Amino acid sequence: MLKATKIRLYPTREQAEFLNRQFGSVRFCYNTGLRIMSHRYKRHGQSLSAKYDTKKLLPVAKKSRKYGWLKEADSVALAQACINLDKAFQRFFKEKKGYPRFKRKRGKQSSYHCMSVSCGESWVKVPKLGPIKARVHRSVEGKLKSITLSRTVTGKHYASLLYETEQPVPEPMTAIDATKVLGLDMGLSHLAIDSTGRKVANPRFIKQVQKNLKRKQQSLSRKQKGSSKRAKARLLVAKAHERVADARSDFQHKLSRQIVDDNQAVIVETLKVNNMMKNAKLAKHIGDASWHALIAKLAYKAKEQGKHLVKIDPWFASSKTCHVCQHKMDAMPLNIRSWACPTCHTRHDRDINAALNIQHQGILKLKAEGLSVSAHRGLRKSGMPPVAAVEVGSSVR
Repeated sequence: MLKATKIRLYPTREQAEFLNRQFGSVRFCYNTGLRIMSHRYKRHGQSLSAKYDTKKLLPVAKKSRKYGWLKEADSVALAQACINLDKAFQRFFKEKKGYPRFKRKRGKQSSYHCMSVSCGESWVKVPKLGPIKARVHRSVEGKLKSITLSRTVTGKHYASLLYETEQPVPEPMTAIDATKVLGLDMGLSHLAIDSTGRKVANPRFIKQVQKNLKRKQQSLSRKQKGSSKRAKARLLVAKAHERVADARSDFQHKLSRQIVDDNQAVIVETLKVNNMMKNAKLAKHIGDASWHALIAKLAYKAKEQGKHLVKIDPWFASSKTCHVCQHKMDAMPLNIRSWACPTCHTRHDRDINAALNIQHQGILKLKAEGLSVSAHRGLRKSGMPPVAAVEVGSSVR
């Protein structure tokens, strides 16, 4: 099994300067390869391969006077930049992810190393550089495969260590208890609503620091471009955004760990986030919720334990379908949070009803894949917990 851990680095001034030069070399190779490939296609209509054609230019560039400074950097890191560019073009052509863009000098920087790398209790070692002081907070036993160095916008250095452990990859579960299958519906008022009726409140991290961010961004906009004060103001804004991202990531890691540990299969929607972000009124809140990142954390945690994460059809009408009788409403606007089924007269909470429908679809998909899903305690076929349905006219709310 391959496992990765991310640790904080504390390089000396000389080491930080060397890393900055190496990050610049990697960025230069990526941007130059992108410029050559784009120019060749526009002028001559010919396509080049970043993985083969541009990589062949590296030895030629190192021998020239103009680009001889590339010799200082690790050759593996420079070659990996060409491979990353090739992957970016593959995503553009096959997955329609958008044309590759040039890397910025002030953005996040990284370099990949897989030769002559080592790690100790308080240091890491990469080629052409002495041991770098590190805070190794989590020890992983196994063979070190690679180290990816990175520098954030705020100037912090990190290392991602990839290990190959002797622990075998767990086989996916074939016998699943239906009571351990959880349906998840994503929302904005509540970040996640599951099929047991539990609702996880949305922390709204951006809203909590909105005033602070606004004040610092206004201060940045008043500074003269190119001045030292503008650089300081930009750093303050970056640190504020970094704290928000760290808080969101910490919350999602804890939530996803709890969900995966308590269940054998998790069923989620396939959300079209890019289309949803076109809504100008909700785009900021959808980005702050970061549903895609939460689902990604659920996916790798479930795979690590041999459990299942199932994504259902994005066009499945989970909100406007009655989970009791399967009656489908013609329309269900977002402002309607509860509704009564005209066929079976059951009043539904919109989100819990959607989570139950997602759970039922996930169970059907698991069975279609040949997995054994046990009976659901004698309840109705879709596995409805009693918490979700309330008869019309009842005093229960």
